Amino acid sequence: MNYLFLKMQAIVLLVLGQKRAALERFDAMLALQPMGRYAMGSRAHLMGELGDKQGAIAALRELTAAHPGYSAPWFNLGYRLDETGHYEQAEAAFRRAIAVEPAMDRAWYGLALVLIRARRFDEAVQALKTNTALQPMSPFGWYQLARVHVDQQQPEEAAKIIRHLHGFEPKVAAQLQRETGLRIGQTQQS
Repeated sequence: MNYLFLKMQAIVLLVLGQKRAALERFDAMLALQPMGRYAMGSRAHLMGELGDKQGAIAALRELTAAHPGYSAPWFNLGYRLDETGHYEQAEAAFRRAIAVEPAMDRAWYGLALVLIRARRFDEAVQALKTNTALQPMSPFGWYQLARVHVDQQQPEEAAKIIRHLHGFEPKVAAQLQRETGLRIGQTQQS
């Protein structure tokens, strides 16, 4: 009963914007149930929001060790590791999230960003193609895929993506044209 009361308090405190007080409730919940996935995840999330990135990473490592069969904690760990410049570890965490849940489009996207930073463009293209297949109406994966094709000196592939984006995200398509200098009328349509 104490656990549920603490959980309700934490939710109310979050609604009121009292993140530090809510964090104390999650800590108290963990004192009652040390491996509680909800409290562990909420605590890690709040730590990150409060600026304690290293604490959030440590909390997410504990969460993934305690509950390795859930994809969201692996994704969140990858996100925090990427954010703090630990790209190789971020790649491993994103790959673990994908292994647990192959249809997690945001893990494919996070993996692609890490691969782009590592200039592993062929692998990034594959990750972005999976991301865009899973999330075809989101412009983010398409945008990055076009940028990678430009970096690989494949302007015709980037132009195809820009034409595709014109159909549902014309602002993103126009931004890509400005950034890449590609003029769609100059490229043959396939």
